[in-house]
Amino acid sequence: MAGPPLVNFGEELKDSFKPVNTWVANGIAWLEDIQAFYRERAVIEKEYAAKINALSKRFYDKKSKKSASLTVGDTPALTPGSLESASLTTWTTILTTTEALATEHDTFSTALNTQVADTLKAIATRYEDYRKRYESLSQKLLAERDSVYGDLKKAKNGYDVECKDVEEKRQKVDKSYDSSKAKAQRSYQTELVEMSNVKNTYLLQVEVANRHKQRFYHEDLPEIINSLQDLNETRVAKLNSLWTLSSNLETTCHQNSITYLTTQASEIARNLPVLDSGMFLKHNIAGWMEPTDFVFEASPIWHDNPDMVVDDAAQVYLRNMLQKSRKGMEGLKTEVNKRSKEIEKLSGQWDAVKMDESQAQKEVDVVRGLLYSREEILPHASKLLTCQVEIDIIVNTVGDVARGIQSHTFKATTFKIPTNCDLCGERIWGLTSKGATCTDCGYSCHSKCEMKVPAACPGVLDKAAKKALRGEKKAASSAMKNGGGSETDLSGSGSLTRSNTVASVSSNLTVAGNRLGTKSGRSPSISAASMVSVASTSSSPPDTAPAVPRMAAPIMAPPPARRVLAPPPDRYVAPPPAELDADDSPPVTPTSSIHTGEAHDTGKMLYTFAADGENELRVSEGVIVTILEDDGSWMTVRRPDGSEGLVPTSYVEKIIVAPPTPKVGKRGPPPPVRPRGVKKEKKVRALFEYSPRGEDEVAMHVGEEFIVLERDVGGWVKVKCPDGEGLVPGTYVEDV
Repeated sequence: MAGPPLVNFGEELKDSFKPVNTWVANGIAWLEDIQAFYRERAVIEKEYAAKINALSKRFYDKKSKKSASLTVGDTPALTPGSLESASLTTWTTILTTTEALATEHDTFSTALNTQVADTLKAIATRYEDYRKRYESLSQKLLAERDSVYGDLKKAKNGYDVECKDVEEKRQKVDKSYDSSKAKAQRSYQTELVEMSNVKNTYLLQVEVANRHKQRFYHEDLPEIINSLQDLNETRVAKLNSLWTLSSNLETTCHQNSITYLTTQASEIARNLPVLDSGMFLKHNIAGWMEPTDFVFEASPIWHDNPDMVVDDAAQVYLRNMLQKSRKGMEGLKTEVNKRSKEIEKLSGQWDAVKMDESQAQKEVDVVRGLLYSREEILPHASKLLTCQVEIDIIVNTVGDVARGIQSHTFKATTFKIPTNCDLCGERIWGLTSKGATCTDCGYSCHSKCEMKVPAACPGVLDKAAKKALRGEKKAASSAMKNGGGSETDLSGSGSLTRSNTVASVSSNLTVAGNRLGTKSGRSPSISAASMVSVASTSSSPPDTAPAVPRMAAPIMAPPPARRVLAPPPDRYVAPPPAELDADDSPPVTPTSSIHTGEAHDTGKMLYTFAADGENELRVSEGVIVTILEDDGSWMTVRRPDGSEGLVPTSYVEKIIVAPPTPKVGKRGPPPPVRPRGVKKEKKVRALFEYSPRGEDEVAMHVGEEFIVLERDVGGWVKVKCPDGEGLVPGTYVEDV
């Protein structure tokens, strides 16, 4: 006769961990009742004749009260009526047989305590521990799934915010005029590229969430439910073995009751573990619909379609993401395969020992190791699935764009010296890994620019080759600037051209513009509308606006932004050089703020500066240099050998050459002596008109004087005026 059909909770009961877990817990807790029965039975057996009937009746009543919960659980979809599970039916036979027994022996009482009751207690404790661990595992699975859902929500919110930013940039384009419209348009295009990347990230996260959802409901959760089913069926099988043991003991002790005990044993043999599972399944199966897949939701601000962005800029981002996912997937596959083999091995070991009670301790070690391995594989499997989804979606959308390219091998880097991003050209600031450097070719960029860098690494270069490559970049940049060529935007998706509209401008102004353009990596260009400000015709953002050259007539120029000064000079301090010979250089008078009125000021290096970036100049301590331009943080200087470059302003002390004076017979009066303890107030005079753009700034009129309260506030000067205190641009004032 064929056995009962096999049932599989994981296939049939979708998303039913809680009812299954409760049902299994009820079965394990039920072992306490059975254990109590045998212990009390052992005590009562000595007075068997008088008490055995009352005992059997009491436990029959307990069984009746728990019949429904043990048969179909606490919340069945279909009530069983008077039907009972196979285990309960067998239990009824045992109680009925017990009522017929009339004698008991001390040996049988001892056997019930040591071989049945103690074993039941051990099984109940051990299996309850297993069940709780499965419950903990299910909670971690749920938390992992909810974490992915949370990432999807964050990606959606980020996409909405980015869409809002794009719309704001677009509105600025519509509201801008003339010279500011080009800048607003570039900012809008850059924001569009960023929005495309955020959108792609959101779309990828949608697919990731769907895959995680599918795995949760079709792989992870069914596996745990099946494990609980197996745990319960194993418990029933163990219970059957103990019942059989008690029956055999009883048979030995009660020869007169052999008929009843044989019937009881046959009933126990019929109680297959799968029968209880089959009845529970029949009364708990109900209609279940899988949650719908996540879909792309267009932003209410930026109405878009669910198609991936595949333009050139987006493909750079997708190519880098594809490379990153493939590299990460290699290690994840190794870890997942390793853990999977451990799980398979431990599962086989548990199957081999779970029915042998003599190896209970080994079973404990095996089950704990199995559950630990399942917990450890979760984060790796989750990340692996995410990488696989990203790779599949990108390859299916734009093809294998990473094939045949040489990507940069970036490493997080903290730049201790001024360094420009090779992608956007802006300065990389920060003390904790704010950028990245290619370990092969030395390409440097912001952390935020890493995924936007085109995959064009020349390969592994030695120190000399890296230096030569930097020189080529510098030469190409200089050639473009000197040739008045076009300037290409950073993304590579288009170009913006500018040309001089004035036939000739001040030589000093042109030099200043070229040098500042060289430092920021942009081509200088001076328009007819604002011949003074290099920043007004440069694509540099506000935080790198160049200083305004001093001119005879007051001309309006944009204010410098708040800037971070160069690193402290003690990092570059060298042993003091030999004193300069008075015959080798003219007498000098050191000062930090006096303008000589000459075409270029002169300065003396206070510290040795070791150049490490493009356009920077190595100068030793004590060397006299010509100051070509000073923006408050960096100076463009010329060494005596004619070399020019950038050094930190804080490394240079300005000096003036003492002008020749006619000899006179009588010296003038000595300068007045200031009373001790009285400090002279330092003042500055406004060179240009300035209207405040922030709450902490003050207005200036040409020629107006102010008392200096603090210098070098990020390129600004804090002054005292009749209306109070505030900041003014450092390049808009001169010392009085």
